Amino acid sequence: MTDRPAQEAPVTDIDPTGAVADWWATAVSRMEPGVIELRGRPVQDLIGTTSLTSMIWLMLRGDLPAPRQAALLEAALVAAVDHGPQAPSIAIARMAATCGVGLNNAVASAVNTLGDAHGGAGEQCVLLLDDVLRREDAGLDLRTAAGEAIADGPRYLPGFGHRFHPRDPRRDPLLALVEDAVRDGAVPGRHLRAGKAIEARLAEGRAKPVPMNIDGATAIIYAELGFPAPLARGLFVLSRSIGVLAHAWEESQSGQRNKGPIPRTVLPAYRA
Repeated sequence: MTDRPAQEAPVTDIDPTGAVADWWATAVSRMEPGVIELRGRPVQDLIGTTSLTSMIWLMLRGDLPAPRQAALLEAALVAAVDHGPQAPSIAIARMAATCGVGLNNAVASAVNTLGDAHGGAGEQCVLLLDDVLRREDAGLDLRTAAGEAIADGPRYLPGFGHRFHPRDPRRDPLLALVEDAVRDGAVPGRHLRAGKAIEARLAEGRAKPVPMNIDGATAIIYAELGFPAPLARGLFVLSRSIGVLAHAWEESQSGQRNKGPIPRTVLPAYRA
């Protein structure tokens, strides 16, 4: 990225103080007639040379990722693309697509449901992992730190267990990639240690373990890559939007109109 000093807002007859130009001052992009720069890099130099995953990193972080960083980020994004129409966001996208709205409205309807209960577990899990590491840094052994974080955490511990999968099929390949990256020195490995410590504590005294799920595995990746917790949710939204778009497009081709959440032959139970 080209280093250049911060530019003062241009002063013109229309904007004599520069206050208007400074209103949306940004380091993300620069646009002038004939010029488009993203984080200081001409867009024409990025087209055909930079992957979408690396562009996400560039736009959020200001530089381009190393190959192993890009590969980890891409794996996390790929893993969370879709989880079927039983996911509320996907179901809402499909319903919206039958209501006569455009694809943008269907996608937006779905994204707007990605809140704390559906879509926020990755962000919450990063905070949980950070909590474990703070306790360890304060002098606790890792097992005790994990136990205290679990005890002080929410009832539904984010990133662990799954209502459908006894063992989330996305867990093992994602964690294997992180383990490889740790061995090669590409990421520190502290959040991976914290996640495995929580998983081990949850398994203690149980006949059936409570393994990590997609939110836990991707939280480890995002945290190991240095993304703050809120961006774990933002990156999940980017990933899931791909599945949302695919479902909305498929449903828009079905010819159905005003498709509700249950078949028309099934009526909701009435509670007097």
